[in-house]
Amino acid sequence: MNESLAWSGGLADRLDELRTELVAAAADERLPEVYPGHRASAANLAQYVALRQRDIRDLQADLAVLGLSSLGRSEAHVLASVDAVRAVVAALSGRAVSQCAPEPVDFTSGDRLLRGNANMLLGPARSGRRTRIMVTLPTEAADDAGLVDRLVSAGTELVRVNCAHDGRAEWAKMIANVRAAARAQGRHVQVTMDLGGPKVRTGPIRAGAAVVHVKPVRDELGRAVTPARVWLTGPSGPPAVEGVRVPVSEESWPRRRKVGESISFRDARGSARRLVIETTAPEGCLAELADTAYLVPGTELTGSHDDVTVVDDLPRREQKLTLHTGDLLLVVDDPEPVDPTATPARIGCTLPQIFEDARVGQRVFFDDGKFGGVIESLQPGGLGVRITDAAPRGVRLGAGKGMNLPDTTLRLPALTGNDVENLPFVVEHADAVSLSFVRSGADVALLQSHLSDLGGTELGLILKIETVAGFENLPEILFTAMRWPRVGVMIARGDLAVEAGYARLAEVQEEILWLCEAAHVPVIWATQVLDTLARTGRPSRAEVTDAAMSGRAECVMLNKGPFIDHAVTFLDDILTRMAQHQSKKNPLLRQLRSWDDPGPAE
Repeated sequence: MNESLAWSGGLADRLDELRTELVAAAADERLPEVYPGHRASAANLAQYVALRQRDIRDLQADLAVLGLSSLGRSEAHVLASVDAVRAVVAALSGRAVSQCAPEPVDFTSGDRLLRGNANMLLGPARSGRRTRIMVTLPTEAADDAGLVDRLVSAGTELVRVNCAHDGRAEWAKMIANVRAAARAQGRHVQVTMDLGGPKVRTGPIRAGAAVVHVKPVRDELGRAVTPARVWLTGPSGPPAVEGVRVPVSEESWPRRRKVGESISFRDARGSARRLVIETTAPEGCLAELADTAYLVPGTELTGSHDDVTVVDDLPRREQKLTLHTGDLLLVVDDPEPVDPTATPARIGCTLPQIFEDARVGQRVFFDDGKFGGVIESLQPGGLGVRITDAAPRGVRLGAGKGMNLPDTTLRLPALTGNDVENLPFVVEHADAVSLSFVRSGADVALLQSHLSDLGGTELGLILKIETVAGFENLPEILFTAMRWPRVGVMIARGDLAVEAGYARLAEVQEEILWLCEAAHVPVIWATQVLDTLARTGRPSRAEVTDAAMSGRAECVMLNKGPFIDHAVTFLDDILTRMAQHQSKKNPLLRQLRSWDDPGPAE
């Protein structure tokens, strides 16, 4: 018994020592700058950082021997968790609990603070779940009010407008459709606008020939089983609803065609081909083609009665570089389109700063991490990158594809000139703004300064963590962000996975969730959630599990796709179910009926 008391007393001493460190951490010099409503949360954050800078695995194991709750769920109320354990250990060791400084956050207020901050930034969640659903609006949402109405009806609480695409006219129409749908359904839907930030992308590639390749569907023996369809229209005619659009030089020529009429031509190879008119409309006509053909500008089309026209301007075909492991790729500081056949291969870059900051030996990933290489040389106006990680049969690299340099510290602000130009529109129309590629507290302070100058202090602020620097500086970023009344964090898992490595992504996203819970800052779980379902109408098994795990965040973001409204409905069902079983890291232990005893067999 005495030995047990002595052992418990030693454990109590270790807990007292830990508490002393945590109390000291709460005196962080950054706390006075924090928004008054967040100061208790900031103190809790400082204490959590101090706690997790220690290795307390042995302490955890010793607590478990006594049958005590561990400190593993202490995020929202760090000091209160330590004090609760101290009180029990002190009682077991027969000593009184020493009186110490009060806890900034207790068990009840910690959870309440997080819920309140989530409601202020994201709005309330639908009945039956704690996690909100955010949807990225596609371009079609500007003109398709029905699509927006279906998204709101399915359970969307927030929409995201990506300022890297479209323009202010389209954004205004999207937002108007959202506000109208919310009013009609008696709901409030938050509008967030996502600033593009300094995304590094590949430069242009010289376009290929202006040609349209039209071919029928063939069986395994090469026989045409479904003819190709060609939409013939004037130079300013509408896009094809079905088939391939081929504009002709004379606006009225398609309108003179008759159903069943034969249109003859010789394609770019000199092969004789024949189109047969299937249907006609005021804007053009739809024709069938039984054989493969290549049409170029100037190709003569001859209808009945020698009614001739020529194919008008066609878009040039996009070209790509072909690369294999071991190839050298020159990344150049040149805005001109590159020759895709050049040796060694060359590609431009949209962000000249990388040529000043990159160093030999650092990694470069292309096309959102599909392949990568290592910088082998620094050359005037360029980097020599040796491809080290590519598919066995090679990879294709196009223009405008993402580039990631996870080992390079880029000396540039998170706000671009274009972002600053868009901020007045954002302040006027949005409920919250998302800052991309946050790397430091200085990035956050810069946006806060611009918003203050524009009178946007009521705007919510969402910080996208998508770089290793952003992750490593997250405590500093949060302390700076908490100077603002409404703030949240988005785990942007696309770029973050490339930067941190796919193997480490699961660990990184967990740590972000823990740190933000300690700060009582709501989290948005983003990137490829139910992506297959949104694109194809059927989910993969793995993404269903991912969607279930996303319920530990305060919000989940879905991307666009033709089945996005179905994805919202599906996610709503998953989140509603999981809300009965899990809250953050805590299992709720709802009664399970899956294995109810059916009684003896008859």
